[in-house]
Amino acid sequence: MILNTGLRTDIPGFFSEWFYNRIDEGFLYVRNPYGKHQIYSYKLKAELIDCIIFCTKNPKPMFKSLDKISKFNQYWHITITPYEREVEPNVPPVNEVIESFKYLSEKLGKEKVSWRYDPIFINEKYTLDNHIETFNHIARSLSNYTTEVIISFIDLYEKTKRNFPNVNTVNREERLEIGKEFAKIGNENNIKVKTCVEGTELEKFGIDSRGCMTKEVIERVINKKLNIPKEKARNGQCYCLLNNDIGEYNTCNHGCLYCYANANKNLVKRNLKLHNPKSPLLIGDIKESDEIKEMNQESFIINEKTIQTKLF
Repeated sequence: MILNTGLRTDIPGFFSEWFYNRIDEGFLYVRNPYGKHQIYSYKLKAELIDCIIFCTKNPKPMFKSLDKISKFNQYWHITITPYEREVEPNVPPVNEVIESFKYLSEKLGKEKVSWRYDPIFINEKYTLDNHIETFNHIARSLSNYTTEVIISFIDLYEKTKRNFPNVNTVNREERLEIGKEFAKIGNENNIKVKTCVEGTELEKFGIDSRGCMTKEVIERVINKKLNIPKEKARNGQCYCLLNNDIGEYNTCNHGCLYCYANANKNLVKRNLKLHNPKSPLLIGDIKESDEIKEMNQESFIINEKTIQTKLF
């Protein structure tokens, strides 16, 4: 199975102590966001988990105990964008995250650490030229530390429009200019530019639009073949492996105005007060009314001996 950590919050950035405690204990609980009294139980065993996917804006808090997860296959997505504190109040400065990225890449290998530059929006401060300049700076800094970058353009979900009312979508002309310039910069720095759920309009610049966490991507990262049942594409075009996320919505304290996972700051503050690093749950504790369900976990890795047996 694939274990996700970053669709609902930033576990490396804010909950590394909790995560390492769960690794020590060998299990964790996740509250179902759509059924509050249903708890999912996951065993944290390398023989069951084919890859742990981390998505973060700040991997540094995890560095103190990386050896605890060395037995697991890992795939990291680290977001580095040009936005400053009026947009991303609690995200570390760009150059600091670049150094953390390099450190992790040296530890794990550059194929296991991907850069994200998203979401892209354009306004009077973060102009087209500003994006191109910053992207070039980051790409040059990471040219020996990653093989790819995933870009996407801002989506105006209701919570985004509420928390970031002055933001606009990126028009087609701007998207094409960004695609052309980013692809050129990527080629100069041996970094493949990719999109996910953005259609195919940038493919003419050599940009890969097949997705960021697909079966094929994970196979490349862990250097193993996977036998994963094919699922229906999300939004008609996304085949990324996004199930089994262990985070909780409304808990990320970066405070990004464009955030898709937080409804508002007050709810985040309230939830963070309920966080207990020693609890099996990320937020709060088990209640008498909760029902705990053991998740069906199995490895999808195709055993080489099995392949040879089938051949002969």
